Amino acid sequence: MNEPSPDNEFQPAHAALLMASFEAATGRALLPGADARRLYHAPFPVLSHDTAADPVLTYGNLAAQALWEMDWAQLTSMPSRLTAEPGHRGQRDAMFAQMREKGCIENYAGVRISATGKRFEIREAVIWRLVDADGVLRGEAATFRDYLPL
Repeated sequence: MNEPSPDNEFQPAHAALLMASFEAATGRALLPGADARRLYHAPFPVLSHDTAADPVLTYGNLAAQALWEMDWAQLTSMPSRLTAEPGHRGQRDAMFAQMREKGCIENYAGVRISATGKRFEIREAVIWRLVDADGVLRGEAATFRDYLPL
């Protein structure tokens, strides 16, 4: 997928999948009244990954790119497990297993690491499954509004 931009209308199909799946999982809007452009420019991170055995990130809005200190190309070519340090990947894996059973996890907290090695704790994260209108699983996503530099 190309970086969201005016040229591709900010990837409206993927943005719609993110927002519709979030609302189906939580009963509330990810970003009320948002369109794809507003989601890409949201003041909080939104990320998604695909359904591969070792999932690769497929989306990271500008807030996610800034926090992980990567541009679109870097972020969307990275296995999502690398957003966490090796010592924190077990906790991350356990959270995803729990989310897959329930369809959504809210209030998740965990330590993550940026491309330059800056560590931060994400707090009150929501992790959900990306399910399209036909009921097909397209990936998983995460968002959070609170994080603490460590």
